[in-house]
This record gives sequence, structure tokens and C-alpha cells, in this order.
Amino acid sequence: MLKIDMHTHIIPSELPRWADKFGYKGFIYLEKHRTGYARMMRDDQFFREIGSNCWDPVERIEEYASHKTQVQVVCTIPVLFSYWAKPQDTLEIAMFLNDHIAQLVQDNPLHYLGLGTLPMQDTDLAIKELERCKEIGLLGCQIGSNINDLNLSEAQFFPIFEACQALGMAVLVHPWNMMGMQSMEKYWLPWLVGMPAETSRAICSMIFSGIFEKLPKLRVCFAHAGGSFLPTIGRIEHGYHCRPDLVAIDNPVNPRNYLGKFWVDCITHDPKMLQYVLDLMGDDKVTLGSDYPFPLGDLDIGAFIEQMDLPESIVQKIFCDNTLNWLGLDMEYFLQ
Repeated sequence: MLKIDMHTHIIPSELPRWADKFGYKGFIYLEKHRTGYARMMRDDQFFREIGSNCWDPVERIEEYASHKTQVQVVCTIPVLFSYWAKPQDTLEIAMFLNDHIAQLVQDNPLHYLGLGTLPMQDTDLAIKELERCKEIGLLGCQIGSNINDLNLSEAQFFPIFEACQALGMAVLVHPWNMMGMQSMEKYWLPWLVGMPAETSRAICSMIFSGIFEKLPKLRVCFAHAGGSFLPTIGRIEHGYHCRPDLVAIDNPVNPRNYLGKFWVDCITHDPKMLQYVLDLMGDDKVTLGSDYPFPLGDLDIGAFIEQMDLPESIVQKIFCDNTLNWLGLDMEYFLQ
């Protein structure tokens, strides 16, 4: 059975010193401090240590082979989105990262598929880079759950989604810049509490603003099994019913009606929760995702799914078919 991990992150082995080039601070660079590892640094502040499996394509393929997984969909690490920077500078960073992923895919077409990143804070530049992403062989884009604290429902982002639909480019929405981060740094709460809430924020913003209603062919997948959206759909629907004057002002359709209209990955770390997700979303809209190579992800690449006694046909959908449908591909792609 072909296995495709549609939620993985990668970074070039070297990053330019963007702060030196652009003349202001806030950008990430890599500090190779010991063999096989690097520190991600923001100016003089430590952000995260990563291993060589974050940038070494051969090491990644070998590690995935141990999990009987042949294909990785790769995208950048969200901290590199750089939406806060000057738009032209963000575009330059995006082009650098996108060219790296496109070359990786070109060099390893049976093992890698690519998603680009966009300067989302500038609509015209984002669409221009989206078009270029398609030209260089990327299959979609990864965007943040908010853009500099603006919800995805803002009018300035609609033309980008419109272009994604027109170009047939898939969209992965990944949480970042978590709400309330400064007030809950202890206990890793931004990652444990903020990230699920961010993803629900993105889904609700897109539903309530009518994006899925206006763009029915837009193919969107939300990371981490949709975050806290699916576990709280009852509350969200109840809010729609009891305060339509606040909730349904831009879209009169019940939010529950959109279950099964977008995709979510399988990162629940819990078989019972995954079964709940399958029950709500349908077995056509759940994809294999791991968040590799980060420790909060599913580092066994879907092993728990094989222990759930699901029909083989559903396992195949999760491991392969649903991701192909989200990306707009079919199996013939791997037979070329």
C-alpha cells in the first residue's frame, strides 16, 4: 500500500542572514553547533534545536522507509512564514524556500511532493508567488492560521483563495503565532492549548465568512485533525443557532454542513479521537499526517491507525487516496 505523509516540514541546510541583508531584526538563521544538529536562532535568541532529518533528504527517505512510507509532502516550518516583515522581503524569503522545495521534488520525484509559502500580507505578491509555485512544480501552499493576527476571513485574503481554486492549488492551514502566547508560556501551553484553538479559529473564520460557500472547489486541509474545531462543533453550531445576529452575519449556512467539505490530517495521538474525526468528517476527508520531524508529531507515521481494526479500504484512503484527492493527483503520477 502506498503511504503518503502529507504534513511534514523541511528547511534548507543553510539560511541566508536575512537580518544583515534587509537591515532589521526578527529573522531565523541556523547555527550549526554540533554534528547533525543546528540551533534555530532569531537574532540572538534561541528558538529550537533541530536535527539533520529536518534538512537531509536522504536521511529522511531512509527514516521513512523504516515506517513503510514512501512519499512525503514537504513544506516550510511556520516560523519562517515571516508575514510580519516587509512584503518584498517576505517574497524573497518565500522564493528562496520554494525554490529549495521545488528542487528537492525534482531530484526525488517518487519521494517528495511540495507545498510553497506565500507573502500573505500582500495580496498581489502572494498571488504572483502562488502562480510561480505552480510553474516550478509545487502542488499548493501552506499558510498560517492567522496573518499578523488578521483572521483568514478578511477580504484581502479572499483573492488568494480564489486564485488557489482557479489554479487547482491545494491549501494546508497550519497554526502559528498562537493567540495568548505571551500570557501562557509556561507548561508549553502555546503548543498544547494555543495551536488547537488557532486551527479552530481558522476553520470558523473561513466557514462564517462564506469562503467554502463561494469557492466550493477550493481544496483545504487543516493540520492536527482540525485542532479544537471538531471536538467543539456542538458548541459552535449552538452559537450559530442561538446568536445568528453575531455568528451568521456573512453566511447563513449551518457550520455543521461543512463537515466533509474540507480535509483534516490524522494527528490525534488517540484512536478514539480519530474514530470520532472519521465519524464526523467521513473517511474521504482524513489524511495521513505526522508533523515530522518534530516531537509533538506522530513519529510512528500512522502506526496507531493500523491497530484500530479499520477496514483496509479506509486505511488506504487515509494513507494514500485522500491525500491524492486533496492535492489533485491520481496514482498515475507515480507511474510516470
